[in-house]
Amino acid sequence: MNSSLYPHFGVLLVDDEPAWLRSLRLTLERSAGITNIVTCQDSRAVMELLERHEIGLVLLDLTMPHLSGDQLIELIAERHPEIAVIVISGMNQIESAVNCIKQGAFDYFVKTVEEDRLVSGVLRAIRMLELERQNREMSSRMLSGELKCPAAFGGIITADRAMHAIFSYIEAVALSTEPLLIMGESGVGKELIAKAAHTLSGCRGQLVSVNVAGLDDAVFADTLFGHTRGAFTGADQPRRGMVEEAAEGTLFLDEIGDLSIASQVKLLRLLQEGEYFPLGSDRPKRLKARVVVATHQNLSLKQETGSFRRDLYYRLCTHMVHVPPLRERKGDLPLLLDHFLEDAARSLSKKKPTPPRELLQLLATYGFPGNIRELKALVYNAVSVHRDRVLSMETFLKTVLRPEAKQNPSTPPQSEKNLFAGQERLPTFGEAAELLVGEAMLRANGNQTIAARLLGISQPALSKRLKLRGIVPE
Repeated sequence: MNSSLYPHFGVLLVDDEPAWLRSLRLTLERSAGITNIVTCQDSRAVMELLERHEIGLVLLDLTMPHLSGDQLIELIAERHPEIAVIVISGMNQIESAVNCIKQGAFDYFVKTVEEDRLVSGVLRAIRMLELERQNREMSSRMLSGELKCPAAFGGIITADRAMHAIFSYIEAVALSTEPLLIMGESGVGKELIAKAAHTLSGCRGQLVSVNVAGLDDAVFADTLFGHTRGAFTGADQPRRGMVEEAAEGTLFLDEIGDLSIASQVKLLRLLQEGEYFPLGSDRPKRLKARVVVATHQNLSLKQETGSFRRDLYYRLCTHMVHVPPLRERKGDLPLLLDHFLEDAARSLSKKKPTPPRELLQLLATYGFPGNIRELKALVYNAVSVHRDRVLSMETFLKTVLRPEAKQNPSTPPQSEKNLFAGQERLPTFGEAAELLVGEAMLRANGNQTIAARLLGISQPALSKRLKLRGIVPE
């Protein structure tokens, strides 16, 4: 498949008037960016063309010699029900339009209709066909559980089932022209998901990343759309915007939740109209890139409070994934630790150190508010000061056992959550201590050294308490 063609399936134009065919083709190419077009002047050749080409949409006239449009609609509906048909007729008759829709046509337009309405109808049909294909692919992926292109996710270290479900979803929607919204906390690897989506799209253009956090409306517009010479004071030379830089590729907008309302309006117009105006220009340019956006914020909540436009939110969430935080995929800790140890040792020209056995148990007790990015920083810091054969745990202990780290980021602070609220009887100090010891041992997976550090007491003191409970023999 030629990745520069849009859409990925062919659009067949059928009319016995060559002048009209040329005009329609130019309109679709110029106004909608549709380049995967096949034309046919003889209606008798249509069914053979459908057999030989991967056609998804047919635009045809009703009044043609040999086979009429009505006959073609019936044949296509019978032999190729997956293909959508749009009728573009010279007759403005309601009865004719109703009959075509009853026969299975997706839409009906009169040749004299406004160009914008016709283009919008064709794009609407293309989006419907793409969503149908994506639904089929997602169903197939979920049933088989296999990835067609696992290499595209080679930069993401994971064995987590939820992550692999995300991979299957990204594969299924990779060819879509609709936006992709990637949500997740900072440091979970949203940009890696965007890179995988770009790779799977097969686009020949590049992936262009823009962090939009902190950009005011004017800078946002200039960054994305560029400007002409003389557009504003200091604009001595024209400048290509990031949308144009990403042509035939992917435009990745990070931290989309930080956009101002004015910038949100500009982004919505870009996505809805598929065109934009460089600053200082009155000639629109077509959007020729797939748009992928990411945020660590809750856009659903922001649109409810009015700080994020509802129409933009629903435009963005056609395709949406949520990347889980590291604390929800701790089964990946051994893989990530080994990967970062090797990566850090190589970049620092050192021999890969051996991690102590209790290191993974210690890391498993930590909530990782900075997620994978934080784990990588911890490992690199530890390897940078490493001297002996076995890696020191000091760097990790300082982070994991600092007071603020004992509060899991997924739970509210104790000032907002009273553990004993609503209980008639308060536990005694002894009973509370028993509960704390039990929870610490559970989190430390039975490791007394780590449990003692979590409790802020010495290991002998913990051992004594365990002996009193009868857990450790005298």
